[in-house]
Amino acid sequence: MQHSNTQDTLVGLFVAAGIAGLFFLALQVSNLSSFTEQEGYTITARFENSGGLKVKSPVSAAGVKIGQVSNISFDPKTYESVVKMRINAEYNSIPDDTTASIFTAGLLGEQYVSLEPGGSADFLKEDGKIEITQSAIILEKAIGQFLFKSAEEKK
Repeated sequence: MQHSNTQDTLVGLFVAAGIAGLFFLALQVSNLSSFTEQEGYTITARFENSGGLKVKSPVSAAGVKIGQVSNISFDPKTYESVVKMRINAEYNSIPDDTTASIFTAGLLGEQYVSLEPGGSADFLKEDGKIEITQSAIILEKAIGQFLFKSAEEKK
């Protein structure tokens, strides 16, 4: 059976399209799909424990992604985790009394920051600070406390 140049070209194009599709899928799964920084503003929140939160983790409000975590650092004076978030410019009407919580997507999914808007008439701007925060719930710590309480009740 002979191969024609047309068949070889079509197979090559099919393989190239498959590789491009896998590359695009890998970018989407790893949150690396945006190579350029979007227009927006940066806000900061302090947490007692940021758990497994990572740079580029999503920031959402009402279940909609409105930005992403841009930096996580440790403040040696207050012993808190300082999380900087880049919020997309189109979401410029977030009240300045908004609360931030760290949640896990599903039972063992990635962690993300959820913003719960307050009722203030003033909005967060560049370098704004979220004062009210709720840290991540560490699954191992919660299980340990449950087991410790169960052991104490049996005594």
